[in-house]
Amino acid sequence: MEIQAMVEAARPVFIGPCNRPISEQGDPAAYLRSEFDVAPALTSAVLYVTALGIVEPYVNGTRVGDEVLEPGWTSYRHRLVVRSHDISGLLKQGLNAFGAVVGEGWALGRIGDATIGHRRIFADRAALLAAIELRYPDRVEFVATDGRFRAGEGSVRSNGIYDGVTIDAQLEPEGWSEPGFDDSAWGAVEPIARDVSALVAPVGPPIRRIEELAPVKVWSSEAGTVVVDFGQNISGWVRLRLSGRAGDTITVRHAEVLVDGVPDYTTLRSARATDRFVLRGSGTEEFEPRFTFHGFRYAEIEGLSGPLDPGDARAVVIHSDMARTGWFETSNAQVNRLHENVVWSMRDNFVGVPTDCPQRDERLGWTGDINAFSPTACYLYDVRGVLESWLADLAAEQRAFGFVPYVVPYVLGAWNAPTALWSDVAVSLPWNLYWEYGDEAILRRSYESMVSFIGSVEGLLDSHGLWSSGFQFGDWLDPDAPMRSPARGKTDGHLVASAFFTKVAREMAETARVLGHSDDAQRFSDLADRVRNAFRSEYVSHNGRVVNESPTAYALAIEFGLLDHGQLVKAGERLADLVRRANYKIATGFAGTPHIAHALTRTGHTEDAYRLLLREEQPSFLYPVLQGATTIWERWDALLPDGSVNPSGMTSLNHYALGSIAHWLHTVVAGLEATSPGYETIRIAPQPGGSLTHVGAAHDTVRGRVSVEWRREPGTMSVSVAVPSGTTAVVELPHHPSRASHVVREGAHSWTYEIAQRANRLTVESPVRDLLDDPGTWAAISAVLSEDLPDLGLRRLAEGNKDRPLSQFLDDLPGISGALRDKLASVLASL
Repeated sequence: MEIQAMVEAARPVFIGPCNRPISEQGDPAAYLRSEFDVAPALTSAVLYVTALGIVEPYVNGTRVGDEVLEPGWTSYRHRLVVRSHDISGLLKQGLNAFGAVVGEGWALGRIGDATIGHRRIFADRAALLAAIELRYPDRVEFVATDGRFRAGEGSVRSNGIYDGVTIDAQLEPEGWSEPGFDDSAWGAVEPIARDVSALVAPVGPPIRRIEELAPVKVWSSEAGTVVVDFGQNISGWVRLRLSGRAGDTITVRHAEVLVDGVPDYTTLRSARATDRFVLRGSGTEEFEPRFTFHGFRYAEIEGLSGPLDPGDARAVVIHSDMARTGWFETSNAQVNRLHENVVWSMRDNFVGVPTDCPQRDERLGWTGDINAFSPTACYLYDVRGVLESWLADLAAEQRAFGFVPYVVPYVLGAWNAPTALWSDVAVSLPWNLYWEYGDEAILRRSYESMVSFIGSVEGLLDSHGLWSSGFQFGDWLDPDAPMRSPARGKTDGHLVASAFFTKVAREMAETARVLGHSDDAQRFSDLADRVRNAFRSEYVSHNGRVVNESPTAYALAIEFGLLDHGQLVKAGERLADLVRRANYKIATGFAGTPHIAHALTRTGHTEDAYRLLLREEQPSFLYPVLQGATTIWERWDALLPDGSVNPSGMTSLNHYALGSIAHWLHTVVAGLEATSPGYETIRIAPQPGGSLTHVGAAHDTVRGRVSVEWRREPGTMSVSVAVPSGTTAVVELPHHPSRASHVVREGAHSWTYEIAQRANRLTVESPVRDLLDDPGTWAAISAVLSEDLPDLGLRRLAEGNKDRPLSQFLDDLPGISGALRDKLASVLASL
């Protein structure tokens, strides 16, 4: 049954505890219950449920469904999701009971950082709305939330998204959600006024427990606490099996990192991220948090009566239940870990909405982060549900407030003017989703929002056609920006703004063409040309040099089509020169990082892009990997080389935006790229480089799985591809003598052919200095040596032996066998 039809038929109302005082510090969760009769011959029963807060529904003592944090986070002012559950198997003829526990969640709890965070942004008090549809052969009956429900309290004494939960098992009323429970001591409920027209069916998948991780290490700290390392930074919580005396309190704090061997809570800012469990004292008890989640790798536990058995602790990974659709692996373990970090950061930040981070006092749907990352997200998971739901929220907030908020749902209460990369997600995200899935309905649903955003910026352009005024995030978190002013990077913020607006105006014109709005298409195309011409006049020389002379300025000009063909060569040379002069260290932030490797490749400098990828020194893509990162960091130097946390106050270790380099891994290193919406046609053109000798990738498109594998050996290259039904692929074989392309269709195809041996001046007799100066070669050497000789501190040793040949340096390392030397020589020869 459709949601509004159910509302009209069942007439449920929002209910909450009567006369409950409102606390600034948080309230116990509300327990609500009622009983009802089921007649003979019941054919089916469906529970519809939602809440202002987070709800756990129960029928006859059994938890309904396997969702967590239900109904998830949407813009509750405009869209409140109602989820449905088949409960036919939980009901019996005669008396039945329905109950629900409602916690604060995003609707009531503190949202935003310590300076701007508020409580009760979306509602004054927790409230439940539910209806049970009972179908019989000859009729349909409803049991709905109304004044006959009773309200009480239980074991959940406090709960908050940021701060955690306190559960006192001694206070849980036994049998409260079963028929026959004596609720005479409970209080009355009262209706809570709320516009039921905002109730909608879910678009995205629910949030679920997806995976469990066992500890990789458990130890006792000097402070007397027990520390558990789960080996991976996740979004979720810790489940414990405990035993002790009644009233014993076990406290669990969550941290992303150890500093000097102890958990460090700096990255949480004001979020307490602390769960407390009070034991009932009835033998072994199992505790799992409710109505909260944490971003963490380490748990610090206090109050245990003895050692913690590793089998009694599990980290529960939670996120929106999306289908995995993209995979990628290489011959380089560090690059594989980098890609795995991208995957984990995406998982950890798709908890209902696409957030910036899962650990600190933020966890908001920042528009710029997902805009930068969306091509990567579309490859890795089926994100249609999560992101289309979020775009519906964005459009609703945009209509209500007159602008695209920087975070969706909108909770900041500040910043009400459009800004590049953040606000223009209203255009670029629907366009990216359309390109991935080939569904015009995605564009049609977002069209009004897209047009509105373009109009809001068009009115801000100066007389020349430039977006030259107003606040801009610019190349946010450029590593050269002042620590406390991450928007003040090398690249002028309004150059960034005009470049991005040219791009989105062109996407808008293409959207109008797809939907048959020819007049709009011409208007937006003319607008894109106007801004492009203004950009070139203001920022580009005749020969293709771009003012600012920054990698981001060049990358955007190249990738967004702002240069004439003749200017691309000069711009590409200047970009490559800037990258080389920086010694292949990263010099871009949120705006430039998604595009710099692509721009190098587009202008014939793919090998420089590989060197950028494989650089190990900070700031670089691999520096966090070598520091032990298991997710993508917010800052390139979120952890300093000494292992301490960057003191900027903004140092999440779980931010996916800078993981946008994975899109280059997918489309260039593996070579998988759609050339028409929905992968009707694709280009498979891997570009091997650096020290990589093998790459494999696969992507489940809407037409089926496409995959590619290439392997480079001395003098030989092999390529294998698989193409799904209904797709035509153009395969360009790397390093093939004829440079011919092959048009292939459904099925598996493979080629093996001879290639020219690449000249390489670096051998085992080369000075260590030369090997260190070539990031790709050094990465290959490190991979070989670390596989057989872990924990050598190899880089430090090499730095002290720069002037010696590699062969002599190897003589001083323990355990170097002849076979290992031969393997190194073979790897160097293959580069």
